[in-house]
Amino acid sequence: MQFPTIPQPPQIDFDAEDVAFPLTDAEAVRRWLLSVIAGEGGQPGPISFVFCSDAFLHQLNIAYLQHDTLTDIITFPFADPPTVHGEIYISTERVAENAAKYGVSFGEELCRVMVHGILHLLGYGDKTPAQKRKMRDKESEWLERYAGPWPESQPADGH
Repeated sequence: MQFPTIPQPPQIDFDAEDVAFPLTDAEAVRRWLLSVIAGEGGQPGPISFVFCSDAFLHQLNIAYLQHDTLTDIITFPFADPPTVHGEIYISTERVAENAAKYGVSFGEELCRVMVHGILHLLGYGDKTPAQKRKMRDKESEWLERYAGPWPESQPADGH
């Protein structure tokens, strides 16, 4: 006798590496990200967000991408679209700095970076000017649909 396969619930985890970063409103953010995946025709698999420092993300950038630069996000896909499965590393220091630079709240900038990672896992690129425009348009579209509230967490050192 063969038993039916029971689908696993979509899993989006939020962790921190070398920073104290409790994400506020994690369940609202999780529901929103799942709506992004569904709205873009994706199938959610396990997704891990890892909030970290500039130094930690810089080392990943050197080790895996051979880029000796600071960045706000690195996305590692573990499946091909439409399956959305991977790890997304986000520098909370870069997010805080960019929020100040662009005149938006930390939470809004954090959500922009998070959806950017999800869009990468959905197959969107950002290497060419046309891809960058499309990515920015998609980020803005999904930010407008976020039902909030913006996460309020800040890195422990106040950045």
